[in-house]
Amino acid sequence: MSLPNSIQDYSVLIIDDEPHIGTVLVQLFELEGIKAFATTDPKGIAKLLDRDWAGVVISDVNMPQLDGISLMQQIRQQDPDLPVVLLTGFGDIAMAVNALKQGAYDFLEKPFNNEHMLDVVKRALDKRSLTLENRKLKKELESHNVPGPRILGHSVGILRMRHIIDQVIDTPADVLIEGETGTGKELVARYLHDHSSRNQANFVAINCGAIPENLIESELFGAEAGAFTGVDKLRIGKFEYANGGTLFLDEIESTPLSLQVKLLRVLEDRKVERLGSNKSIHLDIRVIAATKVDLKSLCDTGEFRQDLLYRLNLVTVPIPPLRDRREDIPLLFLHFARMASARYHKALIALNAEQNAILTSHDWPGNVRELRNLAERYVLLGGEAAFAGSLGNAPSLHTSMSLLQRVEFFERVLIEEALSHNKGSIKQTMEQLELPRKTLYDKMRKYDLDRKQYINADE
Repeated sequence: MSLPNSIQDYSVLIIDDEPHIGTVLVQLFELEGIKAFATTDPKGIAKLLDRDWAGVVISDVNMPQLDGISLMQQIRQQDPDLPVVLLTGFGDIAMAVNALKQGAYDFLEKPFNNEHMLDVVKRALDKRSLTLENRKLKKELESHNVPGPRILGHSVGILRMRHIIDQVIDTPADVLIEGETGTGKELVARYLHDHSSRNQANFVAINCGAIPENLIESELFGAEAGAFTGVDKLRIGKFEYANGGTLFLDEIESTPLSLQVKLLRVLEDRKVERLGSNKSIHLDIRVIAATKVDLKSLCDTGEFRQDLLYRLNLVTVPIPPLRDRREDIPLLFLHFARMASARYHKALIALNAEQNAILTSHDWPGNVRELRNLAERYVLLGGEAAFAGSLGNAPSLHTSMSLLQRVEFFERVLIEEALSHNKGSIKQTMEQLELPRKTLYDKMRKYDLDRKQYINADE
């Protein structure tokens, strides 16, 4: 049987030059609800596998085209943690020991026992699942610890957004970021650049709405000396300056229609010509555009080209407004307050329950930018001055919240206040709230609270 285009749908890949062995194993696994695929051709198997495949390989040792040990070595070059189970009808102890030393997960002799085979493969699949989960966690920790922008929060919308970003972070695909004013569109663009393989090249940001229409073309594409009045020397455009890296086009909806045609051509051809020049400059670049409006609506009114939208929105990253991710507000506020505390050399005082309630009930029309502004005022001026009138009169909990949601918000606020007051000490927090240790841990897990975030919160 020829190889499939993708093996992502299969949990077990079987390679054996005896077709009936593959057929028997496929039937055995599928009876257990495990999708399996069998082939007699070992060539090309290693290239088909990737580091994210959540499966196991079973290979015969003695095959005329490529022996199982050599195949296993090819696979281990792709991913040394992928379990490979070897089969042989001519096994001996020395061969088994040698195979295990070289990295085989297990070594089975033919004829094999079906129950034993199932047990080995299920354990191998469990090991593979754990390996991939550990990799995912390690990658997430690395993304939070490296210098540069970080995407904080554990709300559903943020987790969904982060998942999209992780899928495309190292692909050449252009990206369209959608979000209201103040949601952090440039931060997401910088995150995409800084965590990609392009991070050693330039990240170039330009606000398309802040540049006069008669200048934006030369700003983007560059201009030769004398190309038009006022240009007395060579001007390098943003596309050329970002070559090898990332170009961020903020407020893409503000670009004039006349420019959109030229912009589309550059995006499609990956070439740019300076104004006044006939020479094309090849581009190796990722373009990230951002908008705060619905571009489809602008297309309907003729204010934005539909073909340009189709070119930009190959991958769309929607940023949820802050009012839709209320559970992230305390973490974000603490993060911004700590930054302000370090910048202004001012002590950070923990929020009280009333202030926390105000934070989580406010609608935040200015989104994260408004929250950051409040956090800085809080550090500089103190809680009373910062909250007085800045968010309107102290509001009641949001009227769209159910009773259960209001209770959960209040409970979370109290636990966060206690953790902050006790600098992350579980024992002191238990005593203050009069909660058993298990109950406190259960509630912290429920609200995704990490004691480490509250250690030295007032320093």
